[in-house]
Amino acid sequence: MARTREFDTEAAVGRAMELFWTRGYEATSVRDLTQHLGIGQGSLYAAFGDKDGLYRAALEHYRTTLAAAALRSLEEGTDARTAIRTLLTERIRIAVRSGGQGCLAVNAACERLPQDTATRRTVRDMQDASRDALTEVLRAATERGEIAARHDPRTVAAFLVTFLNGLLVSSKITPDAPTLEPLVDIALTTLD
Repeated sequence: MARTREFDTEAAVGRAMELFWTRGYEATSVRDLTQHLGIGQGSLYAAFGDKDGLYRAALEHYRTTLAAAALRSLEEGTDARTAIRTLLTERIRIAVRSGGQGCLAVNAACERLPQDTATRRTVRDMQDASRDALTEVLRAATERGEIAARHDPRTVAAFLVTFLNGLLVSSKITPDAPTLEPLVDIALTTLD
């Protein structure tokens, strides 16, 4: 008879996400994970297969929680410029925490690509979702006359995602929101 799992898998994935985000994939050992999660190595392997399986689960958890919440915040903005500014500055504030933890997705891309195709797929899906959400906000804003129509909304959205990626890498080098936030104003000039 199979033993029932004696830990909350979803909570374990959330805690593993935090550890991978803070330390990175390579610097996090299976022993670090079992100690941080309070589970045995056998339980980790039974639930996730291996460290890679837990890492993929942690990235997916990040995608469906934090990254999805950031995109939902775009829909709640009063106008496109304010919504996009809020999205970018909030991502900076999260990234500079803990001495410059950055963004888990961008960290994963920097650390694991191009070799890890599963990570590439997950990060690309997050990037595509961000670009698509920004495109819709920009299209609607253009139709309302809020922003200039001189650039294709999809191209501007792709620029903003690329800008954000660079900003999140920079947050690891210079973990100081007041230094990074003025750059958002420059990026928003693409909407003029």
